[in-house]
Order: sequence, then C-alpha cells, then structure tokens
Amino acid sequence: MRDLYDLGDKLLFVATDRISAFDVVLPDGIPEKGVVLNELSRFWFEKLNSVVPNHFLAMGYDTEKVAPYFPDMPFEVARRSMLVKKTQPVLVECVVRGYLAGSAWSEYRKAGTISGKAAPAGLQESERLDPPLFTPTTKAETGHDENMSVEEMQGLVGKDVTAELERLTREVYEAGHSYALTRGIIIADTKFEFGLLDGELMLIDEVLTPDSSRFWSVDAYEIGRPQEPMDKQFARDWLNETDWNKEPPSPELPAEIIEQTAQRYRDVYARLTGEPLP
Repeated sequence: MRDLYDLGDKLLFVATDRISAFDVVLPDGIPEKGVVLNELSRFWFEKLNSVVPNHFLAMGYDTEKVAPYFPDMPFEVARRSMLVKKTQPVLVECVVRGYLAGSAWSEYRKAGTISGKAAPAGLQESERLDPPLFTPTTKAETGHDENMSVEEMQGLVGKDVTAELERLTREVYEAGHSYALTRGIIIADTKFEFGLLDGELMLIDEVLTPDSSRFWSVDAYEIGRPQEPMDKQFARDWLNETDWNKEPPSPELPAEIIEQTAQRYRDVYARLTGEPLP
C-alpha cells in the first residue's frame, strides 16, 4: 500500500508497511514491507527498462533529486520512498497468469473456465499455462476489482491501447519470469499498472513485488497441489483458516504470522537481487 504526494509534474510514492487482504486493511503492519516493495520495484524498473519505459526517477534517499521537494525527509520515510514521473493512469489492472492458481484455479474447478472463457479440460492446480493468459480487471477506487473481457477493455480504453497493453504485459512478464527462474523463483502470476505521459505508455506503481505477484520456489514446485507461498498469500492463507467473514474489521495477525510474512518478503528480495535488504 502506498501514500502519494503530488509535486506538480512528479509524484512521491511512499510504500508503507500496511497490508491488506480481501480489500480490507489489516490492523497489523509487516515490518520493513514498504522497504522491500520500494527497493524491489526500483530493481525491476531498472532491469526491465529496455522492455518498457517506466516512471521511476529517484529513490527517496537520493538527496540531490529529492531534497528540493522534501529537504528534511526522515530516513525511515526515505527508505520507503520513490520519486516518479506523473502520468495519467490507465484505469485497468493488467493481470497475467502464467500458472493455474488462486481465483483462476477456483473458477476452473467449478466451471471449467478462466476469467469467463472456456479452458482446456484436464488442467491441474499450479500447472503452467502456455501461453500465459492476459486477464484484465477493473481498477476500482473502492470495493473489489472485477474481471473484464478484452472486448470490455477495448470499449474502455480503445482497441489500439488494449493491444499495446496486452503486448507489453506479456513481454514484461516473460522477461521477469525468465530472470526469476535463474534465481530459483517462479512468478506464477502478477498484475501491472500503466500510465500515459506525452502519448507514451509506461510501467508505473509497483512491479513484481510480493504484494502484486505470486511467488513460488522452483525447488519445491510440484503440479497438482497448492504451492508454499513466498508472498502476501501466506498471510491470506492464515486468514482463510479463521472464521472471518472478509468484512472489516479483520482479525489481528499473530506475531509469528507477521514475522514469517516479513521473512518471506526479505527472502524474495535477497533471492531476486542477490543482495540483502539495504
């Protein structure tokens, strides 16, 4: 989750330690989660810049670029902050599914469809989808995002923009997925956001983080069963085992669930980047 500060032609993103599940903000934060999201997004913006342009300008602790706007930013805020170009967001969540999991698996078991479209018979849980599926959703300011068809997306943003967003979504996912495999991580699915600046589409918000993506270990991967999550799904799984009705307020996370979630975030960062969290 992020706090945004409007600086005219730029924005300051502050990635917080807050965590949400089922569209409800939980009462407990995850220590250093915001630092992981901020640093990992920077890592991906720089690595994937040759695939698609993005809005990244500087980290919050880059005093030469950020101090003119925030001369006295506390260090703990700077660690979680990013200066970015201000774009016109495209109001679509660009979801790509490389493996059959989560809500897609639930739908497939019940109806034999994925995002409302017929899927081949006999698929197993966690099976790789080749090619990956582009399954956009609405970008709701409140409430739940809803699945939308490519045709509905075309009606919202136009055919040309839809085609370009699908192309970019697939290319960014494939580049990220291929790299992550070399680091022992499977990116099962993820969502991207894009914005327009001077007529150019660019990647914005966060990229391939444990909040926006489903991460699995290559070594533990096995088709036909759920995978051990290396992301926010770990906390969601605990909540699913309670009798919570998914309406606010949510239960408090036990201390051990908070720490294990935080450890997964740190581990993903270290594995993907090859460095400990700064």
